[in-house]
Amino acid sequence: MLEEEFGKLLLRVQQRNCEEQTLEVKAANKGCPERLYDTFSAFANQNEGGMLLFGLDEKQGFAKVGVYDAQDLQKKLMEVGESMTPVVRPVLSVYVEGAMLFVAAEIPPLDLAERPCFKTARGRLKGSFIRVGDADKPMTEYEVYSYEAYRKRSRDDLRPVEGISLSALDPVQLEQYLLKRKLDRPNFASVPTEQLYELTGLQKEGQFTLTAVLLFGLYPQAYFPQLSIIASRVPGTEMGEVDETGQRFLDSKRIEGSLVEMLEGAVSFLRSNMRMAVRIDPKTGKRQDMPEYPLDALREAVLNALVHRDYSTHTENMPIQLIMFYDRVEIRNPGGLYGRLTVDQLGKIQPDTRNPAVITAMEALGQTENRYSGIPRIRRAMAEAGLPEPVFRDDRWEFSVCLYNKEAAEQPPERKPALSAEKLPLDDRGLLNFCRTPRTRKEIVRFLGIASGQYATRRYLEPLVKSGMILMTLPDRPKSPKQTYQTNPDIR
Repeated sequence: MLEEEFGKLLLRVQQRNCEEQTLEVKAANKGCPERLYDTFSAFANQNEGGMLLFGLDEKQGFAKVGVYDAQDLQKKLMEVGESMTPVVRPVLSVYVEGAMLFVAAEIPPLDLAERPCFKTARGRLKGSFIRVGDADKPMTEYEVYSYEAYRKRSRDDLRPVEGISLSALDPVQLEQYLLKRKLDRPNFASVPTEQLYELTGLQKEGQFTLTAVLLFGLYPQAYFPQLSIIASRVPGTEMGEVDETGQRFLDSKRIEGSLVEMLEGAVSFLRSNMRMAVRIDPKTGKRQDMPEYPLDALREAVLNALVHRDYSTHTENMPIQLIMFYDRVEIRNPGGLYGRLTVDQLGKIQPDTRNPAVITAMEALGQTENRYSGIPRIRRAMAEAGLPEPVFRDDRWEFSVCLYNKEAAEQPPERKPALSAEKLPLDDRGLLNFCRTPRTRKEIVRFLGIASGQYATRRYLEPLVKSGMILMTLPDRPKSPKQTYQTNPDIR
């Protein structure tokens, strides 16, 4: 790091008066901090890496205190890196200001195939950490597993299911499927049935696999009760709200069966619970029923949840959730995006595939194209219907898609802010109501519940501030540590 950059970094930390997702501050004026491996691990395990900055004291409002001995501190930081698996090589910089010395340790991100990075002496389960806001938190067993599953290319869709015999499968559906595979690949025609089971992922080592149970089981939930869809329609915009009669759910259903049956059942639930708008064609005078959401977008979202969810033993007790709110539909499936794929890359690049046997079988059954066109189709269908862009969210333990309706795109007149802006940002996280009382940036990040404070403020707070819907209480000092944010009083 250049000296000029180092000086600006110190000033920025003091102005913001906080640590960040990629920045940890340590005093180190009385010696090397005893526990640094958790931050080394957390920074190495996130895509952006991170930096430890030594010489500022958080307890004194990030005052400059310098470090005790820059040479010895750098030596100890290298020793911490050597104690990690894989070994972490921090990039060290020293900055001089008057009689004080400051040290920065930049922790590079590990390649996904090498994660998780952990304290060797504590082991992978107890020594792996993840960054959450400005804190280092121990990884859950599932978070550790998700990295290992990618590194080892684990195939949970091919795991054998004990106690399953041919009598537990639908013979007609199974025979039709094998016939289709033979038609697709003529060389399969002479292959014995038992071998064909192995080649298509329906059996492994003589036992039927999870793929076979999910696709052709007479009742898969007899063996995996929670591999289902919990579908609900609620009266408000948040779970727990009730209607005028005190009901929390206007409709609720557990959707079970094979993957194809669950797909059909979920689409049927959505169709029956959707509101319909009536439109008169000005040219023909004929009535047209306009669905609340485009059905093909809903179908693709449900299909993606079914074929891309995590089917490991860690998540087999977690059903897919389908929730219809007043202003949106949310579909949440266990397991975040697989491999190197990020939300920004959805529909733009060919992703790693978590359940290739399931997806290949669904393609053969005509349920999916397996051409990575699902996300583009969702986006296009929503745009063609004049609805907001779909919102995709990813955590390592859950992925969700949120489709907003016209209630969200066009707020009722009594709820519209009395501002002149033509296009106002959505407030889908309820910040306007939260900020009726002045709030600090830290309070807002905590309320949003998003690990990355920078992303949270950029995605949700800053658009509202720019539109004038939320005001800074110290507008002439936007970076003041005493800055708070309050909802524009003109908004009712």
